[in-house]
Amino acid sequence: MTANGTRPKVALVTGANQGIGREIAAQLAERRMTVLLGARDPGKGEEAAAALRSATGADVRTVTLDVTDRASIDAVTRYVAERFGVLDVLVNNAGILGDVAGQDPCDADLEVVREVFETNVFGLIAVTTAMIPLLTRSPCGRVVNLTSGLGSLTLMSDPAGPFARRPPSAAYVPSKTAVNALTVQYANALREHGVLVNAADPGPCATAFAPALSGMARTAADGAAIAVRLAVLAPDGPTGGCFGADGPLPW
Repeated sequence: MTANGTRPKVALVTGANQGIGREIAAQLAERRMTVLLGARDPGKGEEAAAALRSATGADVRTVTLDVTDRASIDAVTRYVAERFGVLDVLVNNAGILGDVAGQDPCDADLEVVREVFETNVFGLIAVTTAMIPLLTRSPCGRVVNLTSGLGSLTLMSDPAGPFARRPPSAAYVPSKTAVNALTVQYANALREHGVLVNAADPGPCATAFAPALSGMARTAADGAAIAVRLAVLAPDGPTGGCFGADGPLPW
């Protein structure tokens, strides 16, 4: 309990040992939440968690979580249920770019496509579905799905739009379109429980996720701030939307 007798909110961030995920965890910790920092590698996860504990003084804990592994998801779900009994915030940040060379729609490598969808789409479904009983126990449940502007059918199909010259993709880009669609479906399913579900597009940031974007002026912290705003929405906030730095984005 905090000094005023209230319970700290509990947040789970997947893929949070580096990049935008780590910055999301840091910003939630700065808001005095108990942050469960999900990482596939427990050593890297604990290194990140220790740094955030030192920097923020908040309760930041590592949970070993591979969103493509059912046993891993079940173990984290049991931990949250037994230790806290509730989950207030879920940030589905874990994602992979995949082998770009295998994503040309005219010559797609199906193994590459499956690998990307396994993490970016099926992993999101598996984690979110497992956490729903805990999220619905919260008076302020929030789910934030990390997406990309590249997943917007509106923007991608505009020949004069910002992505007109992007190489076509059969894996990463459609996976983010699927994330957008799932965001709407989960928002509809959880509306009656007061759980708000939105997608956050961090925009291009200088992170290790996409080396081709190195040198970008926007930082991981800039991208993370968009997701954090959605994680702390008021009860009358939006649900089933996609948001970037400048507000709502088209589907």
